[in-house]
Amino acid sequence: MHDLFGVAQVAFCCYDCRAMATTTKRTRFSRRLPDHVTDELCNVLAEDKVFGFNDLFERVFDNLKVRNAVSGGEEMLRLRAYEKLQNLVTRGLVEKIGKEYKGTKRVHEASSEYLAQQQED
Repeated sequence: MHDLFGVAQVAFCCYDCRAMATTTKRTRFSRRLPDHVTDELCNVLAEDKVFGFNDLFERVFDNLKVRNAVSGGEEMLRLRAYEKLQNLVTRGLVEKIGKEYKGTKRVHEASSEYLAQQQED
């Protein structure tokens, strides 16, 4: 069979179909590294205060610098922190009041320590 340019089209299989059938499905790797940004968000929001995002980010950023856990630059970290904060709001662990945020009593449930304890039980 030829296409418009006169080049022969050849249909072939480039892999052994039997080999595909014998592969096993891999399970997900369950050990996760601690999420320092979420941990610091939880630490700061555990205080009984209301924060605007900029004030919250400055506290989180300063705490991460002290822990030497800052990587990727400040702007990238700001985007990651905002995304993680919105995730906490969606999960009901942080309350959004206008443009300000306040941690609920369950905010500690997002920390790496809490999740590690849940996996052990």
